[in-house]
Amino acid sequence: MNTAKNLAKENIWNNNPVFVQILGICSTLAVTNNLTNTFIMTVSVTFVTAFSNLSVSILKNYIPRKVRMIMQTLIIAFFVIIVDIMLRAYLPDISKSLGPYVGLIITNCIIMGRAEAFAQSNSPLISFWDGITSGVGYMWVLMIIAFFRELLGFGTLFGIKILSSEFTPWTIMVMAPSAFFILGILIWIVKTNMMRQDEKNEIPAKQTN
Repeated sequence: MNTAKNLAKENIWNNNPVFVQILGICSTLAVTNNLTNTFIMTVSVTFVTAFSNLSVSILKNYIPRKVRMIMQTLIIAFFVIIVDIMLRAYLPDISKSLGPYVGLIITNCIIMGRAEAFAQSNSPLISFWDGITSGVGYMWVLMIIAFFRELLGFGTLFGIKILSSEFTPWTIMVMAPSAFFILGILIWIVKTNMMRQDEKNEIPAKQTN
């Protein structure tokens, strides 16, 4: 239980894949101008990461070392194809809106990184949990970015009108560079908070010594 809690804390906060490791930036730029698309994309990435980790962990002893990376890519591609088929079948409008970005989940560094760095050397259950928490860490950052981009760019949230007709949409928020600006501000706020927390933790330690 402690391992699961520590892993969740690492993946969601301390070692977050987006604002600490700076991974998955392509999708940060591509889909975060709309909360609905962002939610579907991040749920898809979470699903793929979790089940790819699970599969890699189960099969790791049967995969020759020389073709390890190729097999991991094939496993990830398998789950991405499942996601793509499900979106085409049940959410065709969102599937069209996301376009090629669903297929590009295969190249997401977060998924490949967790499969290689964690699932390859850990048990299936904890690897599955690692995939879920890594996905959640990715999700909440992108959802915050999408919140501000959709609200200020369109005056809506999940397609529902929030701001009055008098509000003038910020054109910059609809464009990809705005995601960089918001992500930069978010990283600045979070890292500043982390540094202050570390300083607070260091003071009692010095006093004890």
